[in-house]
Amino acid sequence: MAMLFSTVFPSIQTWSSDGGCDISDKKLTTLKDRAREKIQMAHSLSVGGSGYVCPLLIREVFIQVLIKLQVCFVQCFSEADRDIMTLANHWNCPVLSSDSDFCIFDLKTGFCPLNSFQWRNINTIKGTQNYIPAKCFSLDAFCHHFSNMNKALLPLFAVLCGNDHINLPIMETFLSKARLPLGATSSKGRRHHRILGLLNWLSHFANPTEALDNVLKYLPKKDRENVKELLCCSMEEYQQSRVKLQDFFQCGTYVCPDALNLGLPEWVLVALAKGQLSPFISDALVLRRTILHTQVENMQQPNAHRISQPIRQIIYGLLLNASPHLDKTSRNALPPQPLAFSEMERINKNIKTSIIDAVELAKDHSDLSKLTELSLRRRQMLLLETLKVEQTILEPIPASLKLPVAVSCYWLQHTETKTKLHHLQSLLLSMLVGPLTAIINSPGKEELQEDGAKMLYAEFQRVKVQTRLGTRLDLDTAHIFCQWQSCLQMGMYLNQLLSTPLPEPDLTRLYSGSLVHGLCQQLLASTSVESLLSMCPEAKQLYEHLFNATRSYAPTAIFLPKGKSNSKKKRQKKQNTSCSKNRGRTTAHTKCWYKGNNRFGLLMVENLEEHSEASDLE
Repeated sequence: MAMLFSTVFPSIQTWSSDGGCDISDKKLTTLKDRAREKIQMAHSLSVGGSGYVCPLLIREVFIQVLIKLQVCFVQCFSEADRDIMTLANHWNCPVLSSDSDFCIFDLKTGFCPLNSFQWRNINTIKGTQNYIPAKCFSLDAFCHHFSNMNKALLPLFAVLCGNDHINLPIMETFLSKARLPLGATSSKGRRHHRILGLLNWLSHFANPTEALDNVLKYLPKKDRENVKELLCCSMEEYQQSRVKLQDFFQCGTYVCPDALNLGLPEWVLVALAKGQLSPFISDALVLRRTILHTQVENMQQPNAHRISQPIRQIIYGLLLNASPHLDKTSRNALPPQPLAFSEMERINKNIKTSIIDAVELAKDHSDLSKLTELSLRRRQMLLLETLKVEQTILEPIPASLKLPVAVSCYWLQHTETKTKLHHLQSLLLSMLVGPLTAIINSPGKEELQEDGAKMLYAEFQRVKVQTRLGTRLDLDTAHIFCQWQSCLQMGMYLNQLLSTPLPEPDLTRLYSGSLVHGLCQQLLASTSVESLLSMCPEAKQLYEHLFNATRSYAPTAIFLPKGKSNSKKKRQKKQNTSCSKNRGRTTAHTKCWYKGNNRFGLLMVENLEEHSEASDLE
């Protein structure tokens, strides 16, 4: 993912992002390693430790924000780095990204690391123009530091160190035998010393060919040709791309040779480029393999994505007959099973690849090229049948909330979620944030209505802040909401694949983890939904519609009184004495930057030697 900055205007001009996985699958090992790292970080966070895991729907939220800000963007078909580099040089723009691979690319106007931006430190030039201080990495300045090293040697440096595409164990033979300067064999700061030593060693050669020949001298003769081929192939990843992304910003479309060779329907290619279809879809199409990203969930339970598997099986069924050209590509990743897709998922605290069968659909749904030709009614029917929801249930619901409510009905029907009443209530309350914002910003509303909306909105904000101040995470509750988010994610992907028969919700105001967790705690303590909503009648009425739509799909157990005993006698006694109370209570409620391993991040340190010395002292 990266952004390109205009050199004329202070605002971001365009944004380009990675699409699906590379069709050659060169990065599969790296992807698996990152998936394992995310699981470990998610586990650490789940037990109160440190770590960083992006929210599941962060990509979708980001795209919605870009659209709101009217930022032009394109989603590349697969790996985007080369395409972004080529576009940046065409436009003479620097690249903003957290990917340290851009330290290796020959960018004319440099690379601005995301973590170098002082976002809260806004400065002014002569009282007229505002700017945010940042650093710009220059390859020319970097190479000048290493005896005016030839820039063309940097790709060889990257593959010798090991990057996302290649990490050959045999390179250790070269690194251990070559006499690299700066004490490369020191036990302290070993990696830093090795990088410095390798850069200084490479700086003595005029070009990559000469340097590569000298590398191969340290390897056994039987391995040299094979290693040379692999290294040269990997170095190509840092060269100019054939793709011209500028065509997309000028004409609304661009030619991607890899995508064209696969024979995918035109509407699919356009939707992928515009970000209207997720990289999840292109991975399933091309590789018949998808990656289910781990959330901060209960690692002792089955992963939260299990609940949404039936939705994915329908998605896979729609993608089965996309193109005959895909057969050869997808069969490389899977055994010859006509309906099989593989999913990389969490099992305990490790990853596993599971084989999932697609659902065979009716003939008129099985031709991806003609999917957009189906009537709105047919597409909506397929979506709601997948979610097991009756269309009439959604009639009183505002258009922007129909999909989240339908997904919530699906979520409630799965007993493995172990959903309680306060979970459902908190979720529905969080859905009121968008409508509250609309009331507050609507000029036609009466002052009394606006004040009530403002009071409720302020209360929600107070709950969020209080939750963020260190409230202990309820792991079972977190897991339940992770399951809901997975259902929403797959529900959105299916909705997008069917050309949005239901409007997409505004994710920026639909769900907030700190809000729903905070509301759960309040509802368990003393607060009731009725008292909370009493300050805003409009929000109360909308909540009633949301609750009425979802309650018929919820298991009856969630409406039973709190603290129900396992004792049969106590259970019978409570049922007899509180039957009417329970009915009354139900009625009342009815009314009521993946950080990861940044391999070349060290290159952005202003003084490499000082950094190395500091690591030695540590």
